[in-house]
Amino acid sequence: MKKIINITYNDYSESIETAKKLKEKLTKLGFYVPDTFSYDAQLIICIGGDGSFLKTVREFGFPDIPIVGINTGHLGFFQDIQTHEIDEFINAYINNEYFIQYINPIEASICTRKSCIETLGINEIVIKGDKSRTVHLNISVDNNFIERFSGDGVLISTPVGSTAYNYSAGGSIVDPKLKLMQITPLAPINTNAYRSFTSSIILSSDSIVEVSPEYRFENSILIVTDGIEYRFNEIVKIVIQTSEISVKLLKLKNGEFWSKVAEKFL
Repeated sequence: MKKIINITYNDYSESIETAKKLKEKLTKLGFYVPDTFSYDAQLIICIGGDGSFLKTVREFGFPDIPIVGINTGHLGFFQDIQTHEIDEFINAYINNEYFIQYINPIEASICTRKSCIETLGINEIVIKGDKSRTVHLNISVDNNFIERFSGDGVLISTPVGSTAYNYSAGGSIVDPKLKLMQITPLAPINTNAYRSFTSSIILSSDSIVEVSPEYRFENSILIVTDGIEYRFNEIVKIVIQTSEISVKLLKLKNGEFWSKVAEKFL
């Protein structure tokens, strides 16, 4: 049987052209690239930006298949390979010159008065008020009350998500090899009337975070998972923890996190 490799890509012309050339190269080397997604594949190659990477993982149900990205977008933090490095990548892959990095998303159980809904975030899950209103949230960690937060909202990020929205919100960049969660406040109000943390909080990966809105002030909460918005009414609580699901990132052996941070941010 031929070895199967999935190629996904966005609708940008550069991505389409790159996917066409990549398929030709892989086919000549004896690989089979199906026209539709195959769960029997040994690898997923995602062409595009970080948004394309997140969309691919989510669209195909967090598949148990290693995934690597070719960058035709802007920042490309998940997308390790540049278009001019495709031949180098293929050679490294054939010669097993790579390793697999396992990342765990965070999962949220969003409970309303009627039901509970589950969602997963690779980068982050954001809890904020609908229509940009100030929210008042009671936050507990492992059944211990931490604070009554007031502000735009709170962001709970994974280690790999620390360089995404979390970084823009003033959170800490952390090494993705660490197992943790990070709570970062969004425009916290810190006055005599309202007291909120103004810096991010680092938690162990086995922590359980519970967030409950105060109904005197709001009845509609906006949940944003990796940039996808969900609106819920009458939320009772939101419980967030590290998921047991893992996403397998294929990394070339010369790939190093902090050199990428320096390249992308400094």
